[in-house]
Amino acid sequence: MNKMATRTIARSNTPVGPSSALFKQMRGLVATGSFTLFGLMVLSIFLMPLAYMVTQSLKDEAQISDVSGPLWPAAAATFEYEGEQVPVYNVPTEEGMQSWALVKKGREVSSFVDPANPEAGLIEWEGRWRTLTPAWTFAPRWENYSTAWRTSRFTLLLRNTLMIAVPSTIGAVASSIIVAYGFSRFRFPGKKLLFIILLGTIILPFWVTLIPTYALYQRIGWVGTFLPLIVPHFFANAWNVFLLRQYLMGIPRELDEAAMIDGAGPFRILISVILPQAAPAVTAVTLFHFFWAWNDFFGPLIYLSGKQDLFPISVGIMNFNAIYSVEPHLIQSIAVLALVIPITIFFFAQQFFMQGVKITGVEK
Repeated sequence: MNKMATRTIARSNTPVGPSSALFKQMRGLVATGSFTLFGLMVLSIFLMPLAYMVTQSLKDEAQISDVSGPLWPAAAATFEYEGEQVPVYNVPTEEGMQSWALVKKGREVSSFVDPANPEAGLIEWEGRWRTLTPAWTFAPRWENYSTAWRTSRFTLLLRNTLMIAVPSTIGAVASSIIVAYGFSRFRFPGKKLLFIILLGTIILPFWVTLIPTYALYQRIGWVGTFLPLIVPHFFANAWNVFLLRQYLMGIPRELDEAAMIDGAGPFRILISVILPQAAPAVTAVTLFHFFWAWNDFFGPLIYLSGKQDLFPISVGIMNFNAIYSVEPHLIQSIAVLALVIPITIFFFAQQFFMQGVKITGVEK
């Protein structure tokens, strides 16, 4: 009897039932909510400069210079009273804050009218009207974008940028895939030594090769053209090769052997077997190089100096900033225009990044 009673008491102390399940569910929700809140806070910190740039691009000079105005593009609200535009202020009353139009200014007593009900007549308010804050209305200046587009010749800048970024990206990705495929799938003398030398070029400063490279391009007549910004990328990049090689080494060699039994050669294996498996890595390398070519400033500045009709967006914005330095709203507008295409491409490529996370985190 004592043993049975002891067992009964021990079982009754175990937390079972709906309350325990509810507690675990609530704890999971709290943990998930805390992590989500932290992520949103970090994301907001990174997006604050972008949001500020967008809001400033929708203002005019008067709105930007008005220190009392809000951060968002706004104009002081007005109301037409007896054929005259009068300002609207936020007036504290016993019923709460009211937006009234000031029609008669006084030292201690001023006359207002309610814009929502002007037929009610004048409203006497005791207080100093100078202490009131003006009411603001949302007034974006969308014409800033059209002005920046037209004055900067943005169509020409966009065409030049795409003529540099697209061919160089194709060359960089194609050559890097071939080199990475060779280092990850084939055996040849000096393979490790060549790979170490290739990785050593990553730490080679750009400034070391700048002068001899420029002298070479000057001698063969490439300076002043797009060729120095496109052709060198067709000879692979150490960083891209390293990233692709590490990913290709994770693909099982049994797939290659099965394709070889079916009669496929090395090139056929690369196209039909390796590349479909390496789509996330190839997409990442493609985006990295495209964004780098899109944002490259120093290269076009050197090799296209004096050729304004060949300037990409990066150099064109610099010239635009120098000309319109006293009009910050136009500078912010052209900066927003330059971000539209990269952000759009990155948004639509998110599915490939998620696929890469799934492959590396689950299936492997």
